[in-house]
Amino acid sequence: MTAPLGVGVVGTGVISEEYLRNLTSFPDLRVVAVADLDPARAAASAARHGVPRSSTVDELLADPGIGLVVNLTVPAAHVEVSLAAIEAGKHVWVEKPLGLDLRGARALLDLAARRGLRVACAPDTLLGAGWQTARRAVDAGVIGEPRTALALFQSPGPESWHPAPEFLFQPGGGPLLDMGPYYLTGLVHLLGPIRRVTATGGRARDTRVIGSGPRAGAEFPVTVHTAVSALVEFERGGSAQAVFSFDSAVHRTGFVEVSGTLGTVVLPDPNRFDGETAVHLFDGGQTLAPQGHGATRGTGVLELARSIRAGEPERASGELAYHVLDAMLAIEDSIALGRPVDVGSTVEPPPALLADWDPHAVSPAAR
Repeated sequence: MTAPLGVGVVGTGVISEEYLRNLTSFPDLRVVAVADLDPARAAASAARHGVPRSSTVDELLADPGIGLVVNLTVPAAHVEVSLAAIEAGKHVWVEKPLGLDLRGARALLDLAARRGLRVACAPDTLLGAGWQTARRAVDAGVIGEPRTALALFQSPGPESWHPAPEFLFQPGGGPLLDMGPYYLTGLVHLLGPIRRVTATGGRARDTRVIGSGPRAGAEFPVTVHTAVSALVEFERGGSAQAVFSFDSAVHRTGFVEVSGTLGTVVLPDPNRFDGETAVHLFDGGQTLAPQGHGATRGTGVLELARSIRAGEPERASGELAYHVLDAMLAIEDSIALGRPVDVGSTVEPPPALLADWDPHAVSPAAR
């Protein structure tokens, strides 16, 4: 049997808890070390999750027992840390977004290609049983040919619950860069690559107040759009309307609806791994329960590792993340310029997972 692939996790913030719970449960992976700018936080994280050691980032990257680095740093550090991992000869999984600009993201993907290494990127929520069940139904033609879509994310913003939310209101954050990857990646799965966007945006407040944790009550500046509306057009035809807001006192989150020539499907929340799918046809309808695995964040890391060993393309690829980043930056450009903006990149949507894909089994490639 091939030994489990060694994994190192860089960044032990809030999102790392869910990642580590899953990564340490997959038999195809072995989490070797965690690293953080705060050594005490890294040590505590390692102890909580039974990881053999904590370390500095440089020590983690130098470890020959680590073949894949999971980059959970803040968005501004995504490209820098990922480039260092590639330079150290490691494959990379990076939290979304892939980067803050196309030049840095392209340099990362090109370097990885030259080194024969892989870069994959969140969201991996779309590999969950909920979305994959919906995806298989759409692929099977349950609503005919997809033509239009509606995507909604509206909330008051994360500062009420996140103990350190400032980065979510700076470049690389905002509802577009923070939440847009879930919704736009999902739309690309179903309607194909994006060719053009037209958008408007703004922000309701120039400052926000931290609502929880040891720094509750601290005020911080907002430097990005906190409400964005976009018309998204696709290469294969069809369009979507998308709204991303941290300015709404009314919660409307997790809503993606796609209409086709035979009916409409209301998909599960693209920021979750579960959820039912509602199919509305002109002569009836049905509800589809999720069919598949029950793992959550970290599923994409495992799918990447299995793809590497099997010599197959990974589903949450860096190229897919690059295309979505390109579309989001085009939305920002459209807001600034007041006109439609073409999306320069393209990508082939990945195939759906098989319903019996099991993250807690030892994969054939590892036997």
